[in-house]
Amino acid sequence: MPYQNLLVTREDGLGVITLNRPEVRNALDPQTWAEIREAVREFKFDDGVKVVIITGAGGKAFASGADIRSLRERKTLDVLKSEANDTLNEIEYLNKPVIAAIDGFALGGGCELAMACDIRIATNRSKFGQPEVNLGIIPGAGGTQRLQRLVGLGKAKELIFTGDIIDAHEAERIGLINKVVEPEQLMAAAKEMADKIMAKGPVAVTAAKAAINVGASTDLFTGLLFERYAQTVAFGTGDRIEGTSAFLEKRKPEFKGE
Repeated sequence: MPYQNLLVTREDGLGVITLNRPEVRNALDPQTWAEIREAVREFKFDDGVKVVIITGAGGKAFASGADIRSLRERKTLDVLKSEANDTLNEIEYLNKPVIAAIDGFALGGGCELAMACDIRIATNRSKFGQPEVNLGIIPGAGGTQRLQRLVGLGKAKELIFTGDIIDAHEAERIGLINKVVEPEQLMAAAKEMADKIMAKGPVAVTAAKAAINVGASTDLFTGLLFERYAQTVAFGTGDRIEGTSAFLEKRKPEFKGE
């Protein structure tokens, strides 16, 4: 489909989604959320795409949050349509790893978008926060749930109650992001991470993501049971034979995802 607010590209097994509204710091309006969801679905069924990177154009913002004008005009029942939540669930449960490459502000919905990704790499000029209380509302696209799972209950409450904005190094310290790099290194670092992942068994990576996600939202017994069945699936693949054979033969494995 033609995208108005995104740039969607494919390159060497990567699917790249770039938020392309730099004039408004990549603010997230309903159309942008819908386009992100469509792009994620497009990559889901593209066997040539192994890893997805989400980033923002312009160098000032990954995504600066919701379009405030859109928020002011939104009716109460519009919130229940939950376009943002549905989009972020598509990202979190996508059958492929998703890396957020963050340069600049990731605030409100932008921070929530980053948290729905599996791995977050940010530049040292990036800023993070959930400042919705300043507008008389709360994080409404998973922020109250995903933030506490990443940084712990107490820190999540502090950041959400105060609306404080933190820098990339503090975000890394509390576990909100995985890595901090210089701005000019951002996409190279994201692609390097993607290359590492793509070199592994794709069925194993998909199964591991599913098992981690299930375990993060359920009790230990259920998580362990899911892990057992995910491992059983992995053991039934040709990739398991290839991976173990390559190790024993001291060569690089050639995984086929089957």
